[in-house]
Amino acid sequence: MRKITLLLIILSFFVNAQIPNGYYDDAQGLTGENLRTALYNIIKDHTSRSYSQLWSDFESTDKKPNGKVWDMYSTKNDGTFAYEYTFGSDQCGTYSGEGSCYNREHSFPKSWFDEDAPMYTDLFHLYPTDGTVNGKRSNYPYGETNSPSWTSTNGSKKGACSYPGYTGTIFEPIDEFKGDFARTYFYMVTRYKNIVASWSSDMLSGDNLSGWATNMLVDWAEQDPVSQKELDRNNAVYNIQHNRNPFIDHPEYICYIWTGCESAIAKTGTNVAISIYPNPAKGNLTITYNSVNKKNTVATIHNLLGAKIQEIELHQNTNKLNIETYNKGIYFIKINNPENTIIKKFVVK
Repeated sequence: MRKITLLLIILSFFVNAQIPNGYYDDAQGLTGENLRTALYNIIKDHTSRSYSQLWSDFESTDKKPNGKVWDMYSTKNDGTFAYEYTFGSDQCGTYSGEGSCYNREHSFPKSWFDEDAPMYTDLFHLYPTDGTVNGKRSNYPYGETNSPSWTSTNGSKKGACSYPGYTGTIFEPIDEFKGDFARTYFYMVTRYKNIVASWSSDMLSGDNLSGWATNMLVDWAEQDPVSQKELDRNNAVYNIQHNRNPFIDHPEYICYIWTGCESAIAKTGTNVAISIYPNPAKGNLTITYNSVNKKNTVATIHNLLGAKIQEIELHQNTNKLNIETYNKGIYFIKINNPENTIIKKFVVK
């Protein structure tokens, strides 16, 4: 029963991750800048929105389960809030303090790219947020501070950066959403890889993130893994502008591009990194496997009820799994190692 419960929990998390068939085929087996370039070519040329359309777009991308606006600058780590907003009627105009109204926050500040299109209305970095907190954030970089000069109702802070490598003024979102913003930034420097070098920010260097920003955002992405909120939002944005955030669909891409898999694996203490594509699939799966000790490993395939149906040996990097004899449905690949158990889900169509 415990095994079945675990698998069902994992299923409930991934069931809405509706990645189109073949979407990431051109990224298979790549790492480093080759992978970032492949992802750029996959997600570029999205359908651009007008600035006024964002108000209605938010109603499908940023709606709480209770129908209210999902504002990451007012919702607290425990899910409570001091105030919340109704779509439409609580849009800013003017505001006189926290709780007055919500507006359109460029989490990647628009001044960094001179308010140019299509970045100006790219939903992947635009979020509905409290007008006052948005104003306090201004165009400061994200960061961490031990000495805030201002703190919002939900605990977001502004102050001198205490994260190693930067000492300027920063804005720190709460822990609950740090991973969201990290994956947003990895998206931005990938989607706009061809023009990032012309932008201006202390979080950028050349056509990529600066060193301190990379280190911090990798930390944030690891400490705050992909949530159901992000999975749902990724699908909603895809329905509107017809591209996706790869770092929500495949968080391991962050490791493959920015940190080197071995350092990222060692940092999280999991020993291995594994990804599966395409997913859903039929015929064959490609399984990318990397371990700190560079050794092959044995993995087991289980059906939805937890029954083992196959045992396979995973070699370093790329592996092929023939699934032609599998019935349609949901399966799990399971790897046991001394520290923990890693389970990945895949769907046979």
